[in-house]
Amino acid sequence: MLTRELFDLLEQTGDAAYCVTADGEVRSWNAAAEALFGRRAAEVIGRDIDEVLHARDALGTDALAGGLDAATRRWRPGSAGIPSFDLEVRAADGRRLWVNVSTLVFDDVRTGERLFVRLARDVTAQRREGALLARAIELGRELASLDPRASPHAPVDPLSEQERRILERFAAGHASSDVARAMGMAPQTLRNHLHRINRKLRTHSRLEAVTHALQRGLIEPPARP
Repeated sequence: MLTRELFDLLEQTGDAAYCVTADGEVRSWNAAAEALFGRRAAEVIGRDIDEVLHARDALGTDALAGGLDAATRRWRPGSAGIPSFDLEVRAADGRRLWVNVSTLVFDDVRTGERLFVRLARDVTAQRREGALLARAIELGRELASLDPRASPHAPVDPLSEQERRILERFAAGHASSDVARAMGMAPQTLRNHLHRINRKLRTHSRLEAVTHALQRGLIEPPARP
């Protein structure tokens, strides 16, 4: 496959896809990338990706800085590849959004040029949900520490061992898909369990169920990192 063929192929993917050289120059930018980031290909081709995205990592630092030594640009033949990573980027309208980025390394056998193919997906909602869950867990810890014996509202029915394990996994910050896989159940089965948990605890959401279960001492709080 040649570079032109690669660019044509990326136009057919639903993910936002773009290619950069080893030093960060944008070489391609598909229609999905235009929609996600709000910037037309003509605006970004030839520019440095750092200037286009103004990306920050989870610590709020410049995630793509560092030139050829940046973690997102290092790759060795035979290695496990570049791990996927989350970036907070700036869209054309000034909004900050989170994207998860996967990388494919492409070597053009004709020109000898190496390109990094980035596939980006919007994970802003998941990041916000994770932040809300972390805050709910922290509030649950704070409430429980005030009076470990406090249990202002007893559940209608006691939680089963499986239901407690489900809530403990959510309290540890795991996503629904990870919980279902770890528990060996289908997503719909997990949703049915959550429905019963909410009914028992008189809660209305997963976040509320986790918070109340922690407050009442019904589940073990997750270990602090």
